Amino acid sequence: MNFKEVKELIELINSSQLAYFEIETDDGHIKMDKSLSRNIVSEEKDKEVVTKELPSSQGDMNNSISVNVATDGSEIKVEEKDEDLKVIKSPMVGTFYSASSPDSKAFVSEGNEVSKGDVLCIIEAMKLMNEIESDVNGVVKEILVRDGEMVEYGQPLFKVKEI
Repeated sequence: MNFKEVKELIELINSSQLAYFEIETDDGHIKMDKSLSRNIVSEEKDKEVVTKELPSSQGDMNNSISVNVATDGSEIKVEEKDEDLKVIKSPMVGTFYSASSPDSKAFVSEGNEVSKGDVLCIIEAMKLMNEIESDVNGVVKEILVRDGEMVEYGQPLFKVKEI
């Protein structure tokens, strides 16, 4: 595969609901895992990105192409300068749910006021539903993940302005 084909493949997989993809061709072997092997880093434009290591098109597994892809395919704003914002992070690896069931209303949405102990979301891990509670009183300024998205340990979920 040439670089253009690899780039198109990354874009296709990133826009899909697939969490894991693997392909072996005469040119080499490509594995993409969006669920467990994410390395979230911060870029100059305050954008969280995922770095994917892919083998080169020559099939040489020692050479790789490093590609940065936004975690959900779009920019995620990070407001590190606002000292009043508390970032609530995921305490575990699992699937993020904004409501207790698909038919239920979301626990919180942007602009909602929350108190310490209020349930913000559920993270499903090993078929157990874990309620994630606010550890501050404040207003939800930003929800950083989408419903049904896989989250990593320590991944930012919410930004709350403390009051």
